[in-house]
Amino acid sequence: MPRAKQISVIVTDKMQKGYRYTLVESVGRNFDVEFRPQLTPKQMLALGVFGGKYMTDCKREFPKSWFTHAKLSSIHNDKLNYFERHASQSLSRWREKGWINEQHDPRGWFQWYCRYYLGRRIPEEDARQIKRWKAIRRHAAQIKKNCQPQDLGCRPGQRQALLHWAYDSRKM
Repeated sequence: MPRAKQISVIVTDKMQKGYRYTLVESVGRNFDVEFRPQLTPKQMLALGVFGGKYMTDCKREFPKSWFTHAKLSSIHNDKLNYFERHASQSLSRWREKGWINEQHDPRGWFQWYCRYYLGRRIPEEDARQIKRWKAIRRHAAQIKKNCQPQDLGCRPGQRQALLHWAYDSRKM
């Protein structure tokens, strides 16, 4: 069910100046039937993702509660990641591969997910990002195939990568 009142958000941070989007769904509700993330953005930030560097200049856009226990840093620090492993590629590599939609989400998938979680919907972009999210399941399959259940020391890099995509790899 759509929000009773749509909310407009204007973003001004290091990567976007005056970008505007509208929240048309309730927070954390009415996701595409094929998109069932296991972690919320708040949980991901508290667990430690992206070396703590991802959200440092755009906190005003998102709920303060997301940052209460967030592990953030002014520089990338893999020790802040839950599995203390580097599990992401550079922004320049993401751009090179065509994974970034500069118009809407210049920081990539997690920025899209945060905005989607808040209630923004852009059907074509949502479908593209959900397709990418589903493709990451191959890492979960590798963990299930090669690791004993909940052996968190097995394939920690893949487990960290899955956390970056809202899959709770601590439970595999």
